[in-house]
Amino acid sequence: MRLLFFLFAATTTLAADEIKLTPVLTSLNQPTTITHANDLRLFVTSQVGRIFVLPLGATSVDSTPFLDVSNLVSCCDERGLLGLAFHPHYHDNGLFYIDYTNKNGDTVIARYRVSATDPNRADASSAKILLTIAQPFANHNGGQLQFGPDGYLYIGMGDGGSAGDPLNNGQSLNTLLGKILRIDVDNGDPYAIPPSNPFVNQAGKRAEIWAYGLRNPWRFSFDRSNADLWIGDVGQGQWEEVDLQPATSIGGENYGWRKMEGTHCFNPASNCRDATMTLPIIEYDHNNNRCSITGGYRYRGTKYSRLQGTYVYGDYCSGTIFGASNVNGTWVTRVLAQTNLGITTFGEDVNGELYVGENKSNQVFAISDPDPAPPHHRRAAAH
Repeated sequence: MRLLFFLFAATTTLAADEIKLTPVLTSLNQPTTITHANDLRLFVTSQVGRIFVLPLGATSVDSTPFLDVSNLVSCCDERGLLGLAFHPHYHDNGLFYIDYTNKNGDTVIARYRVSATDPNRADASSAKILLTIAQPFANHNGGQLQFGPDGYLYIGMGDGGSAGDPLNNGQSLNTLLGKILRIDVDNGDPYAIPPSNPFVNQAGKRAEIWAYGLRNPWRFSFDRSNADLWIGDVGQGQWEEVDLQPATSIGGENYGWRKMEGTHCFNPASNCRDATMTLPIIEYDHNNNRCSITGGYRYRGTKYSRLQGTYVYGDYCSGTIFGASNVNGTWVTRVLAQTNLGITTFGEDVNGELYVGENKSNQVFAISDPDPAPPHHRRAAAH
């Protein structure tokens, strides 16, 4: 059966005219991840526990999902199927990884394999659980999975939930909560610890930890051009932040939570900053109905020269899509579009073109240039 989703020919140009949003999927129940398997297909996860495949340029996708784990998943609010990443050698080994909250509300990182007979179907019986992490509360589950340029799997973990990080998980190195983790899925059983992880062989500290001091890193990404790590970390009640970890990092950064929210003291209310802190490069407050950052990608595609090098991210509540650019060594943010979308995720295809998913009308949009004419053509048209 087909007809579940459709590719729309219509386009949407929104208030700030620097980008155009073209719907590519509609009626997708709560999209949480948009990614690729190093080929010309998009894979989109639905929070309820399903993964669907859209070949680029297709007009519809099969209603049968690539994988359906909805019977394993606790959904929704901040729970559900939250992450998907394909192994860097997927086309040789057929392995991919998902992050979901199980029926107990705990985070599960599991490995699956593609079907031996159909590249658009996974083998649901191939599941191997790599890691289960207890969640003390229902919110702040993180969920992002990304393979880094080093071949290791990076995992985003929220602070465990409630409000104000009551267990101080963000600053505690004996828990996996409030962290970005880094594991080696190609060695060990079920995984190995990369020997260069910053807390290896340190008593009382979890060796899986790559970075800490995070509240809920809802979407992070690697710059495909220079391997920098970009992290969108959701704030408590006043400040949203973007953290930038350069490719030269050896890990161990402390991004401040719960001592700090953005560049501001949270708990304690004063004298919170110390030499261990790595401050965000971008922060914004909750004015204009803004409330929760959705991290994105630095644009490295080829279709949109004016967006080249811009870090694209958004706010869930206000529907604002931002772009940040480095101007003389300082990151400067501008509004690319003011939408009415509930922005849940951004994604990249194999060519580096960007997409955004939202859950108010349950759609996925391609991001493109509303005026793709070369600059000299635009000048000529203005006369």
